[in-house]
Amino acid sequence: MQIRALMYFDELVRTNSMRQAAENLNVAPTAISRQIENLEHHFGAPLVERSARGVKLTAAGELLAARAGRTLRELDHVQQLIEDLKGLQRGHVSIYANGATVTNLLAPVLAEFSLNYPQLRFSVTITSARQAVDAVNSAEADIAVTLFAPAMSGTKVRLRSEIAYDLIATPEHPAAAYAEIPIRKLTDYALALPEKSFGFRQAFDALFEKEGLDLDPVFVTSSLEMLKELVLSGAAVTLLPALTVRREIEAGQLLAIPLSGKTGIRTHIDLCIAPDRQLSFAATTLLDFIETFMRELTDSRTERKG
Repeated sequence: MQIRALMYFDELVRTNSMRQAAENLNVAPTAISRQIENLEHHFGAPLVERSARGVKLTAAGELLAARAGRTLRELDHVQQLIEDLKGLQRGHVSIYANGATVTNLLAPVLAEFSLNYPQLRFSVTITSARQAVDAVNSAEADIAVTLFAPAMSGTKVRLRSEIAYDLIATPEHPAAAYAEIPIRKLTDYALALPEKSFGFRQAFDALFEKEGLDLDPVFVTSSLEMLKELVLSGAAVTLLPALTVRREIEAGQLLAIPLSGKTGIRTHIDLCIAPDRQLSFAATTLLDFIETFMRELTDSRTERKG
């Protein structure tokens, strides 16, 4: 069985069309059909059923489809490891991440890292925490950086860094008078919050319920940029980790006000890898760089508290 046949089959599964798969691979449709026939001969079973609507996988085809993509990704990974043995500092790193905080963590890290290693290439996929962890387990991602991640098996947490959510407001807002703000005081202000599918929003709803408070946010959105703009305009306050709006805080546009007492919301950022997969030079070096960056953030927060 040739690798090319698996590549053609994987593209056919992805596009569900002989014509589209052929166009994407820059080959004739007959070449796709011939390679599928080779696979069917190799496995001794039909893999696809052809119709005017496209192709439909057989039971055997479903089994192969579930494994072909990972097999091809692992072969690409082996190629990268072989290049590393040759001393070449080139390569590609796939990172999956979730949450607005993660986006703001990764952007400065990758920007600085790329200046040091200009030959490396990166792809960053922002998705849910569960999908990010699944991507590491299925070899789609080299590294996952997750926020509010569920407990999942099969993934190694390289580093866990705790973060707290603060009240984010403009310096002109009445809340700016507080060094620490009581949770009950939040009911006096127009709140902008993420929609209920976000892990943070669920934690915040539970906190309000525990305190016996009614939660009635004026604005609900799935966009971090929308939350920031609403706060910057003075129309609302929100709750986010200070890291999320670090640039605006440094510019004097926003303030991060801790919640008083022990009623705050805390979560963790996890830096995750697959426990049984050797990373390439590019991925290993980036992993170390992210870990150092996260530790420095943790240390700086500890110093400020002290």
